[in-house]
Amino acid sequence: MYKILSILIVLILSGCARDKAQNANYFGTNISGTGITNELTLNDHFGHERQLSDFVGKSLVVVFGYTHCPDMCPTTMADMAKAMRLLGDQADQVQVVFITLDPERDTKKILAQYVPSFDGHFIGLYGHPNQTVDIAKHFKVFYEKQSSATSYGYTIDHGAGSYVYDKTGKIRIYFKYGQKPVEIASDIKQIL
Repeated sequence: MYKILSILIVLILSGCARDKAQNANYFGTNISGTGITNELTLNDHFGHERQLSDFVGKSLVVVFGYTHCPDMCPTTMADMAKAMRLLGDQADQVQVVFITLDPERDTKKILAQYVPSFDGHFIGLYGHPNQTVDIAKHFKVFYEKQSSATSYGYTIDHGAGSYVYDKTGKIRIYFKYGQKPVEIASDIKQIL
């Protein structure tokens, strides 16, 4: 009898833990259970092959963009850097990665200069163009090359949201463009 009661209590408590993640009160959008996995392979700006699953044990923030972006990307990266400062010592439990949507121009060298300029712990990731297409589809990120009269030759229209995984590698939160650093930090604290 006591054994059955103990098992029931454990099951109820584990169900409450799942419900807490599903019903968390985030500033960002709760996307728990959407099926976006962390099983993707790209190269980092150090030249090493990385999988998003390599970062299990930390909360992972995935930002999409490109280094020639005139506004959204640098703003998002600056906001992520501010959020990390707000987290203080807890920022060591978070890894921000910037996945380029422009692998033709965003080489290892360019990413190595751009991404750490916002925060020395941030990592730039890139793949070949076909990988970029697949990853964008996986995350449902829109992007499209546009001709431009600028010296860069083209710009890229793209979605500007960020995705947050918890320490176990499960997707939890989507931040829209312009999410305030204090809100980002608050949500990340909840899942640490």
